[in-house]
Amino acid sequence: EKPYRCGDCGKSFSQRPNLLTHRRVHTGERPFPCAQCGKSFSQKANLLAHQRIHAAGEKALAGGEQEDGASSKPKLRSQQRNYQEDTPFVCPECGKSFRQKPNLITHRRIHTGERPFTCFLCGRSFNQKTNLVTH
Repeated sequence: EKPYRCGDCGKSFSQRPNLLTHRRVHTGERPFPCAQCGKSFSQKANLLAHQRIHAAGEKALAGGEQEDGASSKPKLRSQQRNYQEDTPFVCPECGKSFRQKPNLITHRRIHTGERPFTCFLCGRSFNQKTNLVTH
């Protein structure tokens, strides 16, 4: 049973706190800021995942050498630049990045709950066309 329904999109939830968290998709509220860089998130779990990126970068920069013997600081900075150039499409919700814009669009449906692909036989909807075809 899912008695808590979003007035904007109709998505239903079994618990009220989940509805309140979901509402941030529509309001744009981002109450969880990163203390290191100031980027804000709508969910605490996304902030924590983002903070792990900072922690991993600091850990790598603190280390002396990589496994292949190269100095870590210049190599890490170069790898970060290359990664940012290779994955220019970044999800504003969780920070995950993608090489292609359509992949970001598909990914964002996880956050919005959008399910644009509907089975004409049973009415079930999906966030990806491939899932509808598999169904």
